[in-house]
This record gives sequence, C-alpha cells and structure tokens, in this order.
Amino acid sequence: MNKEMKIIESGIFESFEGDIISDQVKKTCKLYESAKGFYESIDESLSDDTIMYEVTGIDADKQEEGYLNWAISLLHPLTVNGECNMTRGHFHNDLNCEEYYWCAKGEGLLMLMNEEGECWCEKMHPGTLHHINGHHGHRLINTGDEDLKVICVWNANAGHDYERIEKHPFPYRVYKDGNKITVKSR
Repeated sequence: MNKEMKIIESGIFESFEGDIISDQVKKTCKLYESAKGFYESIDESLSDDTIMYEVTGIDADKQEEGYLNWAISLLHPLTVNGECNMTRGHFHNDLNCEEYYWCAKGEGLLMLMNEEGECWCEKMHPGTLHHINGHHGHRLINTGDEDLKVICVWNANAGHDYERIEKHPFPYRVYKDGNKITVKSR
C-alpha cells in the first residue's frame, strides 16, 4: 500500500531575537518589587515595576515523569546597588530530575550549590551548554552589558523548591563595577 506521507509545520517558532511564537506559550515577568529579597540591599533608584527577568516557556501536556518543559529565561543587564541581576534560584522538588541550560545570548554565570552548601559558578556565553545535577540548587546571574538569554529544558515533574534557598541561601554574591566582576561571600 502506497500512502502519501504528511509533512506539517511546527506550531512553535523561536527566532533567537524575539519571543517564542506559539499558542502554548506562557510568559511571566519578575518585577523588582517581588525580587528585592534576592539582593543584599534595596536599591531606591530602581522602580518597583522594573522588569528584572522574564521566563517564556511551554509546559508539557502532563506534569509527570517522561515529559519535558522548555523555556527561555531572559535576564536584563541590571545591577542592584552594584549586585548583578539574578534569578531567585531553586532546587527541584524531585532531586532525581536534572536540567540543561544553553546560553543563546549574553554573558553570565550559572551559580550551583550542592546539598552540603558548597557553591561554584560556570561561565555562560553564547553556545555554552550546562548540565545541572538534580541535587544542585541553581541560579542565573547576568554579568554582561546585554540581555542574558538562556534556553532551559527540564523534567515536567521536577517542581521548584524556592523555600530551601530561602532557608539556606547561596553563600556568594556577584557584583559588577564597570567591567570588573567581584564575587563576595555573604
């Protein structure tokens, strides 16, 4: 039997210069008002409605093992009293779930912390691929002068444990003065 094979267009498009285009996309913005607690001090020069970072993604059909979520994290090149802009950071609820980050644009750091509180960073620049062990907390930090754009893929059942980071924060902070990056312990 000779059937004609059907070829269809993907319902998802990413230009790497704009947003993901799809009817499945969810977008969230983290405003300074709700990010103030991430930083060492409050920066009165930043308006509460300043967009610190945006996450645009597509969740899997099911939030269970065997399904993947996909997103782009976009961190703007801001500082808070000299401290580099960063994400909240999290562990996964299911520590068996790993994640991959691929840097598409900009420069930054991926800060990682194991369950014993040991912390290190991996440099991020276009093309770098970062494997995140499920037992490691992680946070993105923009150290550059342009948006840091990171493509993320993780298990749909991973979940986000932000409370663990709030109770046991990352032990280092990253600052920028001109082109000089400085890492300080808490």
